[in-house]
Amino acid sequence: MTGSNDVEASQPTAGTLRIEGPDAVAFAHAQFTSDVASLETGHWQWSAWLDARGRVRNLFHLLRLEPDRLVAILRGGDGEAMAQALRPSVFRSRASITALPPQHIAAGTALPFGTVHSESGTLHIGFSERSLSLPSPDTGGSDLEWRLQAIRHGEPWLPADLAGTLLPPALGLYRLGAIKLDKGCYPGQEIVARLHYRGGHKHLLAHMRLTAWIAPGSSPPAPAHDTASGIATSMQVLDCVPVDDAYEALAVVHESSLDALRQADAPMQVLHAFTP
Repeated sequence: MTGSNDVEASQPTAGTLRIEGPDAVAFAHAQFTSDVASLETGHWQWSAWLDARGRVRNLFHLLRLEPDRLVAILRGGDGEAMAQALRPSVFRSRASITALPPQHIAAGTALPFGTVHSESGTLHIGFSERSLSLPSPDTGGSDLEWRLQAIRHGEPWLPADLAGTLLPPALGLYRLGAIKLDKGCYPGQEIVARLHYRGGHKHLLAHMRLTAWIAPGSSPPAPAHDTASGIATSMQVLDCVPVDDAYEALAVVHESSLDALRQADAPMQVLHAFTP
């Protein structure tokens, strides 16, 4: 099995950016997939920024810290790169976009879902029975506990190598509430609506048990096969952490591979498949 050095080296930090000004909420509402206009001060929501093909460029927690100030906590990707890509869309909007230093993440204690609490320079993002804590860079570090919680709850991290390659259903964004279908236009909205109303997307998130570590953003080196159907197992790992004598991962899997990956003796075993 791969040693802990590779796992520790994969510890992510969260890119962050701030959107502020009198038109900050209206600007974000027109760009992102969530209903930003309904977000109350002191709360957060899942959200995403798509490209014109409907692929997910960035996935993030969107926090409304003040009436005219939003902060995006990215789940993968670089805050400065996202800020630079967003700025040309500002046009005459009275909004500014600023990249902030990346934040280390840690598992926190219970906090009501959707709420944000700030204390001594640390943001706490509530998930009901748990929270994510983002300490200032000089006061904390990452741990594996929050990553394991996210894997088991089907809360994806989007590695840089997979940015712009996956459609929202593959990341479970409907289930997470990151997609609103009745909020008007935003980049990729037509693709989102087509996928929702016409269906046909075959990839979904799966909580998996692995016998060997696979780097986030990559696929198994050699596809496994369902010997009964001959279908190759398609899988892209979003995150992977050690648990006891094995690993648990969150991966994007083609639905045709699920039967093969549910076998108890499979080296890559699906423990739970999440609805999109």
